[in-house]
Amino acid sequence: MTEASGAGHHLNVGGDVSGQIAVGHHNTVSRVEAGGDATQNAGADLTALRAEFERLRAQLPAEGPLREQAAERVDELEEAVTASEPDLSTMEYVRNWFARRLPELAGAVAGLIVHPAVGALVAAAGGGLASEFVRRFGSTDGA
Repeated sequence: MTEASGAGHHLNVGGDVSGQIAVGHHNTVSRVEAGGDATQNAGADLTALRAEFERLRAQLPAEGPLREQAAERVDELEEAVTASEPDLSTMEYVRNWFARRLPELAGAVAGLIVHPAVGALVAAAGGGLASEFVRRFGSTDGA
């Protein structure tokens, strides 16, 4: 199909409209819905996530110098994960702390970080954060 050069376009948008508009020839518009479902899923899975934190706390050493430090790290992780904008730096720090100090619990900590509810919370916070999460932790399968 041949178009005449200099052909113009006229666009009139009215009413209650939101979303993307493309004007011109041979345009493609793609739309991906995100955020709403992720937030709903996060709310549904938050109870399960909190239960996982309690399970981790129950696995901490019963006594000794690392008991209090480990409990503090778990509290920090829970706060970082459930913040309105999850704190990836704290999540990474806590994961690394357990890998160095209590390697027998490092897998449980890593499992919390990649829990589906955490992925949903990260996704709900925005695309840039989700990309950084994937870079640091490798997955947002729950998102």
